[in-house]
Amino acid sequence: MLSKVIDEALVQKAKHILNHAKHPVLISHMGPDGDAMGSSLGLADFLREQGKQVQVLYPDAPPAFLNWMPGVESAIHFTHSPEACIAAIEAADALVLLDFNTSKRMAGLAPYVLESRAKKILIDHHPGPDDFADVILSYPNISSTSELVFRYICRAGCFDEMSLSTAECLYTGMMTDTGAFTYNSNGEEIYFIISQLIRKGVKKDRIYDRVFNTYSADRMRLMGFVLHSRMRILDACHSAIIHLSTDDLKGFDYQVGDTEGFVNLPLSISGIYISIFARQEENRIRLSFRSKGSYPVNQLAAELFGGGGHVNAAGAEFSGSMEEAIARIEAALPDYLV
Repeated sequence: MLSKVIDEALVQKAKHILNHAKHPVLISHMGPDGDAMGSSLGLADFLREQGKQVQVLYPDAPPAFLNWMPGVESAIHFTHSPEACIAAIEAADALVLLDFNTSKRMAGLAPYVLESRAKKILIDHHPGPDDFADVILSYPNISSTSELVFRYICRAGCFDEMSLSTAECLYTGMMTDTGAFTYNSNGEEIYFIISQLIRKGVKKDRIYDRVFNTYSADRMRLMGFVLHSRMRILDACHSAIIHLSTDDLKGFDYQVGDTEGFVNLPLSISGIYISIFARQEENRIRLSFRSKGSYPVNQLAAELFGGGGHVNAAGAEFSGSMEEAIARIEAALPDYLV
């Protein structure tokens, strides 16, 4: 049995909005990862089974290694089809915002969402959500937003109506946001949820293979390059910094999603408790932070770059140069770890 994590009043408010919506639009964050896509595509499939005309929007393109997920072919993203995204938001009678806690994570979609008069539901597991939705289901102690969607469906009394496609999406989100259940997944209830998804027909080994064993040879070479030529070990700070420039990425025929998981690699080194990955884009540096134990990298991301996230996993952006970003990190780490 599952404990009733989500407040009953919030379940009923969200259920009321969705029951009365005919054209709900589901939106997740820029750079959509497995949990962003799992929660949005899974909930979209569930709502379609209830007869809703659903549209899923992303600020930018999903990674290629998740293109197999059920329903991804009907999702649209703002960088490719801005007019279609704007039209979908304008026609929406409910907006469900998944896997982010601040509106800026919607990038170019943000102003249209904030201006919309449609009722808004936020479902997320990141701490400190901004107050921009009518109903906020925010539970940072839960492993993933996909797990929260599963719990909402169950609390709404609709587990028996959950399709295999919904189950596959939610399992994918849970698996990817816990590193295949290697962190943030020590509670027993997550394994009860997995058992229920398997009851629905989920083939967990096949999903693992689709997610982690379908990369290109160029991606493998890029991984070797970043570890050999772009990794700095700061022994005194028990930390590692890896980085890639746009020229580095071009040299390996970079595709969206190819650097997924790179930030975790240095944590395999004995004595390394913090890993930071900086990737250069056209006009910004995207930063990912990971840690082991009690090192709160969300505080580091927030203090240095205005980012945020969980204690052991956080992200940020920086508009300066790669050199400036790395210098700022190296200067802060000694004091941060004292």
